[in-house]
Amino acid sequence: MSDFSSSLSVAASGMEAQAMRLRHVSENIANADTPGYHRKTTAFEAVLERGQTTGEVRLGPVELDRRELTRILDPGHPLADENGYYDGSNVDLVVEIADAREAQRSYEANLRMFEQTRQMSRNLLELLRR
Repeated sequence: MSDFSSSLSVAASGMEAQAMRLRHVSENIANADTPGYHRKTTAFEAVLERGQTTGEVRLGPVELDRRELTRILDPGHPLADENGYYDGSNVDLVVEIADAREAQRSYEANLRMFEQTRQMSRNLLELLRR
């Protein structure tokens, strides 16, 4: 049964990591028009237990994208400098939407793995009862 619980843990960690990733993508999309906003990025890390990988993943620390901010010409904007420019954000909506779709599909794949493992465990218990 430990293989079943291990599989469930791996799938659950994947779902949790993808849900957090989707949260960061959502924040990026929501702040795409916020002046001075830097895109949030993060990477996955393998979970180690006694120096061995468990197959589980988690999100690493959140980092800000270091790309330059977009310069926007709008002399009437309250943040505009003497030349009429202000710093926009460095969020690219096309990239964010693609990241959101990838996170969603990865979440769904982990959910299917979780459900299949649970079904196999249930079937095994029913076989053992007979």
